[in-house]
Amino acid sequence: MDIRSSPARAVVALLLSLVATSSGEAQPAAGAVRPGISVLMTDSLHLIRGKRVALLTNQSGVDEHGVSDIDRLVEPAAKAAGVQLVALFAPEHGIRGTEDRTNLASEVDTKTGVVIHSLYGRTTTAPADSTLREVDVLLVDLQDLGARPWTFPASMLYTLRAAGRNHVRILLLDRPNPIGGVIVEGPMVDSALTNADDDQPTRHAQPTSIFPIPLRHGLTLGEQARFYNDVLHLGAELTVIPVAGWARGQWFDATGLPWVRPSPNMPSLTSAAFYPGMVILEPTNLSVGRGTDSAFQHFGAPWMNAKRVAARLRALNLPGVSIAVDAFTPIKPGDAKYGGRRCEGVRLRITDREAFRSTLTAAAVVWAVGREHPKRLRVQAIGFDRTFGGPGLREALLAGEAPAAVLARHDARVSAFRSRVAPYLLYP
Repeated sequence: MDIRSSPARAVVALLLSLVATSSGEAQPAAGAVRPGISVLMTDSLHLIRGKRVALLTNQSGVDEHGVSDIDRLVEPAAKAAGVQLVALFAPEHGIRGTEDRTNLASEVDTKTGVVIHSLYGRTTTAPADSTLREVDVLLVDLQDLGARPWTFPASMLYTLRAAGRNHVRILLLDRPNPIGGVIVEGPMVDSALTNADDDQPTRHAQPTSIFPIPLRHGLTLGEQARFYNDVLHLGAELTVIPVAGWARGQWFDATGLPWVRPSPNMPSLTSAAFYPGMVILEPTNLSVGRGTDSAFQHFGAPWMNAKRVAARLRALNLPGVSIAVDAFTPIKPGDAKYGGRRCEGVRLRITDREAFRSTLTAAAVVWAVGREHPKRLRVQAIGFDRTFGGPGLREALLAGEAPAAVLARHDARVSAFRSRVAPYLLYP
């Protein structure tokens, strides 16, 4: 489904002019795109002039030349403008994106001497009120992946709520949706399985399922921030610094921006393209290739008959993807699945980006493995339901209903979502 038709397109030029960006053509040339950090430091430095600034980011927070946000905020021009970097916040995987575990400790940034406050303990958390008392402006710069189960939007959401509560202004430094912002795929997640509230002892946060949106939502992090700040009444004084020169139809490799692995298991744009669908295999006993250099691009298990599963998938004529038998061996996988063991696997390759549907492909994988190995496939129900969308979807797939028919049940809800988010879109 295409979300480019939006009433918000009429105000894009005005929004960009408010932050003095240099807008590009509808389809900019590679290298013409500038992320929000560059727009802020080059065109809109007045927004943080003389301010005590905090920053929520990780290794993906870089400008078009690969220079980190942290370095940009302590460069001579920033110091001359009276910018004081007083606190850093890190999401899941830490500020360098290398940690694949929970309960990350806070630490001191060796280069700046600024304390890095971890926002990932047992689960994703909000900045503590005490850390915001000496902050005037809080910057957020994280690379979203365009998929509902990605935890960085939850970090952003909880940070918006904390900033609103403490009367701290938020500047969200936007980045492109790496897999484009045109295609939106269901299913929607059941609202009974979502929780957008901060983590509480009696009701834990659900950072992979914060709101009823599609698995592949088609939004940038800035657009999500505008949407959530409004519909969840977060109360943040929010300004999104848009990406200059990006259009919704562009994938990341057309932007000229450097690909920085946003998490330990996201090595490439290809893995990111498969992630919105293949992530539903995480709560199963199938490996998605964590511990290899091509995570989410294949799946398998030592007990799986890869040839028969591949044959079932080919019979579905899935659009935009090729299917090949290809064994793999995970090495020290973060999900602890089959480390050092040969997995009989199936390799997936995108042949047509416009036709490819990641959620249909992944639903077909669950269906095919369930048909071939009904007694060997294990699905952790609540985790799968929160990731995919709900128990009815899981039950239908495992009962053998055609994957396309299962997903078609959510077409009307996905269309309604497109209409609901239209006022919050920033890019044509």
